[in-house]
Amino acid sequence: MKSGDESSRPSMALTNLVSRNIIRSGLAHVFAPTVACIVWLAATGLATEQGTVSSYRDPTDLVRKAVQNEIEAAKDGGARFLFRGTKTTPKGSTTRIYVETEEATAGIVIAYNDRSLTPEQRRDEEARVQRFVVNPEELQKKREQERENAERTLRITSALPGAFLFEYAGEVPGSAGIGRPGARLVQLNFHPNPRYEPPSRVEEILTGMQGYVLIDTARLRLASIDGTLFKEVGFGWGILGHLDRGGRFVVHQQEVADNSWEFSSLTLNFTGKIMLFKNLSITSTEVFSGFKPVPSKLSFAQGVELLKKEDASVAENSAPGKPAP
Repeated sequence: MKSGDESSRPSMALTNLVSRNIIRSGLAHVFAPTVACIVWLAATGLATEQGTVSSYRDPTDLVRKAVQNEIEAAKDGGARFLFRGTKTTPKGSTTRIYVETEEATAGIVIAYNDRSLTPEQRRDEEARVQRFVVNPEELQKKREQERENAERTLRITSALPGAFLFEYAGEVPGSAGIGRPGARLVQLNFHPNPRYEPPSRVEEILTGMQGYVLIDTARLRLASIDGTLFKEVGFGWGILGHLDRGGRFVVHQQEVADNSWEFSSLTLNFTGKIMLFKNLSITSTEVFSGFKPVPSKLSFAQGVELLKKEDASVAENSAPGKPAP
């Protein structure tokens, strides 16, 4: 999964966690560990059934192979898509369309609370994303931001096999939005490895987390991860702040094309404090759908033009302020 602009997905990633939401708040340096934990970078990757049938009998080995496949897929880049995402928070919902390009991911709002934008709102949105096209420095900052998010993601992803102890907990079939419909998914429960020592603040959150992962044994991909904080986790020895016990995230991936995987949904529910006195509350769910392949050599400027055309198509099929299609 590729990461996006200030309105786009984190890039699994574990993006980005959904880092774009955190970045907009100006608190990325505090939430980066959480972001990295839930944002997966996905692309291509294929393993044979024969090579994985017995792998789940050694849970850590299966996780290690899946993690390595996720990392290789991220480096490869994979196919690119245009898609839709709807984020819902206690304040309402926002629907965007995104497009992944060679340079970065562009996103544009098309509806608030399922109501189409007015002509003035549409012009403002197009002007906002256009600034990256006309200002090379803005686009460079955006690219650098995405690069940093990707590095955090790879660090966390690489740490998973060593940070947790895994145990086999059965199998479930894949479904719409989780892996591949009908595919075998192995469930592995996890809890912290007491011998694990986080190399930096980024990985500290792993020491207070437990939950389970679902792994597609044929593709060796992470189809889902559900993690909950069973204790308060501090950042920077508690000086920068902490996340409260009970915080949870749920991430699902799905195969949207032949061996191409993308986020299908992301749910966050965290509370805590920043700098010991400022309250933190993150409650949101994002659902992604309508994936359409785009050219692999698509430039950012070309991507913006695709977004405008898609936005115009949506606008033609709905009146301003009316339910979006």
